[in-house]
Amino acid sequence: MLVLFVYLALFIGSLALVTAFRRARARSVDYTSLKTVTFGDESAISPDRAASVISIVTIFLIWGAFTGSVITPLHVPGPFVGDTSFTYTAVNAQGETDDATVFIRVHPSTEKSETPKPELGDGFAKNDGALVAAWRSVLIRPAGNDDGGNVDGYQITHVNGTPITADGTVALADGTVTLTQRGSINFVAERGYQMEPLWLPSPEAVAARFLDIFSNGYQNIPLMEHLGSSLARVLGGFLLGSLVGIPLGYAMGLSNWFRGWFDPIVEFMRPVPPLALIPLVIIWFGIWETGKIVLLFLAALWIMTIAARSGVSGVRISKIHAAYSLGASKTQIMRHVIIPNSLPDIFTGARVAMGVCWGTVVAAELVAAQKGAGMMIIAASKFQLTDIVVMGIILIGIIGYGIDILMRMAEKHLVPWKGRG
Repeated sequence: MLVLFVYLALFIGSLALVTAFRRARARSVDYTSLKTVTFGDESAISPDRAASVISIVTIFLIWGAFTGSVITPLHVPGPFVGDTSFTYTAVNAQGETDDATVFIRVHPSTEKSETPKPELGDGFAKNDGALVAAWRSVLIRPAGNDDGGNVDGYQITHVNGTPITADGTVALADGTVTLTQRGSINFVAERGYQMEPLWLPSPEAVAARFLDIFSNGYQNIPLMEHLGSSLARVLGGFLLGSLVGIPLGYAMGLSNWFRGWFDPIVEFMRPVPPLALIPLVIIWFGIWETGKIVLLFLAALWIMTIAARSGVSGVRISKIHAAYSLGASKTQIMRHVIIPNSLPDIFTGARVAMGVCWGTVVAAELVAAQKGAGMMIIAASKFQLTDIVVMGIILIGIIGYGIDILMRMAEKHLVPWKGRG
C-alpha cells in the first residue's frame, strides 16, 4: 500500500508540474489544437512522451528506494544493522530472581561477522551473545546458558522490565522479542520497509546479472539464443493462430451457418486460460516443441477470431449499400469495404494476442525446455535467483513492448484511416 500511495503522489505531482510548465510556454498550433472538440476523439489522443519518461523514472526511483539502491538518493527505512541488546529477568527453582543481558549483533546478509562474547556475570542468570543477519531471526536459549535453567520452576518473567508470558511479544527499539512455549527467546531484528534482496534485488544487481549472462550465457547457452527461442515460439504460435483465426472470424461475421456452428466453440474456449490446457496439450502433443507451439497457437486463435468477427460486424452498413449501389460484386465488397474497415479491429486483436502469447511462453517453456526466456525464469526460481527472474521478466517485457511498437507502426502505415470515420 505504501508503494501505491508513493506512486500516486508522484503521478499527481508530476502531472501538475508538467501541466503548469506547458501552460507557461507558448501554445503550439497543429491539427489537433485547431479542433473544437477533442474529448472522446481517439485520433486527438497520443502518448505524452514527458509522462512516459517520468513514469519510467518514477518506477525506477521507487524500486531503488525500496531496495536500498545506489541510484536512488532517498530510501525508505531499511533493516536494522548494528549492535543491540535487551535484558531479561529469570526466576529459578528456589524463587530467586536475577537479570541477564543478551547482546545481539545484526549484520548485513551479504557480509560475515562475529558473535558478541560478553562477560557472564555473577548471578545464576548469565549474559549471552547472539549473531543474526538482517531480515532474519535468532533463537536464544537462556535455560541452556543460565545456572539451573534446566530445573523445573525456572522461567523468564520480564524482558526490559515488561512482563512476558509464553507466546508473548515485547517490542524493542531495534526489533521484537517473543517468548516461546519452551522458554526460549526469539529475537527478530527491525526489518524496516526495504525489500530483502531474496524477494526483490536492486536495479544495479539486476543490471550486473544481465551483463554477466550476456557475456557468459546461462546454463552454457548464450542469452540471445534463449531470447531468440522464445521469440520464435511466440511468433510461430501467433502466426498460426492468425492464419486460422482471421478467416474463421470473417466467416463467422459473414455467414449465419458459420456463426451458428462455431460461436459456441469460440465462446466456450475464449474464457479458458491457456495454462489450463497444458496437461491436455502435453498428453496430445508431447513435451517438446510441437506442444509449446500448439499452446501458443490456442492462446492466439480465439482472440484473433473474435477480433476479425468484430471487425466485420463493425463495418457500417451504409458503406455496404453504397458499394452495392455502384454495382460492386461480393468479391469487390469484401476486398474494398469489409477488409479495409475490419483491419483496425484485427490489429487491436493482434496486439492483445501477442501480449497473451508472451504471457503464456513462460508456461509453455515450463516442461522440458532446454532454452528460452521462460526456461531461464523457471530454472532460476528453483534456486531462488531472484535477480535472474527479474531480469527475465524485464527482457520479456521489453521485447513484448518492442513488438507492440512495431505493430503500431505497421498499423499506422497500413491503416491510416483508423479513427477518421
